[in-house]
Amino acid sequence: MNIYSVDPPGLRRRGAKGGRTAAALALAFLAVPGASAALAQSAPPTERPSGDKPASAGEGRSADEDPKWGASLDFEGKAGTRRHLGEADLFVPLLQDERTLLFANARFRFDDDSSREGNLGLGVRRMVGGGWNLGAYGYFDRRRSENDHYFNQATFGVEALGRDFDARANLYLPFGERIKTVDSLNTATLSGTSVVFRGGEERAIPGFDAEVGWRVPVFDADSPHEFRLYAGGYRFDDPAVEAVAGPRLRAELTAYDVPQLWHGARVTLGAEWQHDEPRGGQAFFSARLRIPLHSEARRSRHLTAQERRMTAPVVRDVDIVAQAGDFGAPETVTETASGQTLSVLSSDSTTGAALPGTVAAAGADSTVVLSGTFTTTAATVLQSGQTLMGAGSVAVRSPSGRTATLTTPAATINAAVPIVGTNATVTLASNTTLTGLNLTNSVGGGNAAIGVAGDNVTGITITNNAISSTTTGNGVIGMRLTGTVTGVVSDNTITATTVPGQTATAFATSGVGAKTLTVSGNTITATGGTTNNAVNVSNAIFNAGSTGNVLGGGACVDSGGNTGSISFTNGATCP
Repeated sequence: MNIYSVDPPGLRRRGAKGGRTAAALALAFLAVPGASAALAQSAPPTERPSGDKPASAGEGRSADEDPKWGASLDFEGKAGTRRHLGEADLFVPLLQDERTLLFANARFRFDDDSSREGNLGLGVRRMVGGGWNLGAYGYFDRRRSENDHYFNQATFGVEALGRDFDARANLYLPFGERIKTVDSLNTATLSGTSVVFRGGEERAIPGFDAEVGWRVPVFDADSPHEFRLYAGGYRFDDPAVEAVAGPRLRAELTAYDVPQLWHGARVTLGAEWQHDEPRGGQAFFSARLRIPLHSEARRSRHLTAQERRMTAPVVRDVDIVAQAGDFGAPETVTETASGQTLSVLSSDSTTGAALPGTVAAAGADSTVVLSGTFTTTAATVLQSGQTLMGAGSVAVRSPSGRTATLTTPAATINAAVPIVGTNATVTLASNTTLTGLNLTNSVGGGNAAIGVAGDNVTGITITNNAISSTTTGNGVIGMRLTGTVTGVVSDNTITATTVPGQTATAFATSGVGAKTLTVSGNTITATGGTTNNAVNVSNAIFNAGSTGNVLGGGACVDSGGNTGSISFTNGATCP
C-alpha cells in the first residue's frame, strides 16, 4: 500500500514527525474492518498518458511523484427565490493510494438572512469495479441562525458515484441545546373564556435526505463535460413542529477542462428546486468554481472520469434545518403584562343580566375582556383602576414569565338604562379604561339616557369605542363628565339621537370642578331633536392635543368657565 502526503508542490515527503503522524492516521484507517484488505487489492486499470508506466500491485510512486488527488478550494454562489447563499469549500486529501482516498472537508456558508454555518468533516472514497466510487463521510456542523441562535449537528452520509448513475443518502442529527426561545414569536389566543399562551421557539430538527442521479448522455462518458439530473426527497421531523418534507430536483453541468482557466480547475453550473409545506417552494441557480491547490493541476487532464469523481464535492443539505414558531407548551394566562388580573367574559356563558355583577366581581385594578353581545337593563359600573375592553390588544404574561400580545374580539353592550343619578350603559371610576366596545343605551317613554358617564373621576381613558344613546321621549346624552375630571377621550364615535321637541347632546361636561381633558380624533354627532348639541361644555380645560375631531352634526355650546378648545377637521373650534 502506498500512502502519499499532501505537501504543496516542490516539497518532498514529510519529515520524521510528519511521517509518524501519517503512519498513525494510516493505522487508524486500517483498523476499520475490511479496510486493510481493501487497500491491499490491486488498483483497477486507469487511463494514463502515453509513456506513463502504471504502478504494479504493491509498487508505489516514487518519492518525487505527485499524489493522484490534491487539495482544492471551491467557491459557490447560489441565487434563490427566497434567499441567496455563498459558500467556500476546502477539500484536502489526507491519505491515498491508487484506489482509496481519505479526505478532510471544511465548509463555510452564509446567506442574506444573516445565517452562517460551518462544516468540518472526514470522508473516505474507494474506486471499485464497474466504474463505481463508494464513499462515506461524517461532519460536525455549527450554525448561527437568522434569529442569532447557535445550533450543533452531526451529519453522516454514504454515496455511490458511478459512470452513469449516482445514489447518496444523508442523516442529520442535531445535538446539544436544540430549542431556543424567540420571544418575538410568542402568541396569546382566546379559547372560550381562557387565554392560552404559547412560547416562541426556534428548533433544530433531525432528518434525512436521499437522491439518485443519472448522467444524461449528451457527452461521451470520458468527456471532460458532464450533465447529470437528480431526483430525491427529504424529511425533517420534530414532535412540536410540522414536518419539513418534500421532493427535491437538481440539474448539474460540470466542465473539468476549461481552456481559459488553469489545469485542474472545474466549473459547475446547477439548478435546484424543492418544496415543503412549512417553507413553500424554493428554487436556486448556482455557479461553482474549483481552484486546485496542489500539483494535481499538472496531472488533472490525465485522470480518468472515475478518478476525477473521487474529489467531487460532497452533496448534503446546505444548513442545519431549523424552524421557528409558537411551538412552546400551552399555558393558561391569568394576568396582564403589567400584573393586573385578567378575565374573559363571553356572552355564550355570561348573560347580559349577570354582566354588571361579574365585572364588579373582577375587582379593582383588573382587566376584563368582553366577547360577544350582552343585552342588559342595568348599568355596568367599573371599579377603580379597572379596564373594560372589546376589540383591541393587550399585553399578557404567562405563568412562566414570558409576555405576548393578545388580540381581543369585538364586543357589544346593548343597554336600556334610564338616567337615575349617574346611571349609564357604563359608569366610570378613577383610573379606568374603556376601549374597543360598541355601547348603546336606548330607552323609551319619558326617560332620558346616557351612554357613558363619569363623576369626579381622574386618570380615565376612553378610546376606540362606538357610543350611541337614543331616546324617544326625553333628552339624551352620549357622554357626560361631571365634577373634577382628568383624562383622555380619543378616537371614539359618539352619537346622541332623540326626537323633535327634545334636546340631543353628544358630548357634555358640567358641574363644579375642572375637567382637564385631551379630546382628539372623535366623530361627534347630535341629531333628531329640536336642539342638537354636538358639544356642550363648562369648566373644561382642553389640552393642546385636542385636535382631529370630526363634527358629524350639531352645534357647540359654551356654558362658561372653559380654557382651550376642541378643534375639528372642518376648521371649527369649540368653544
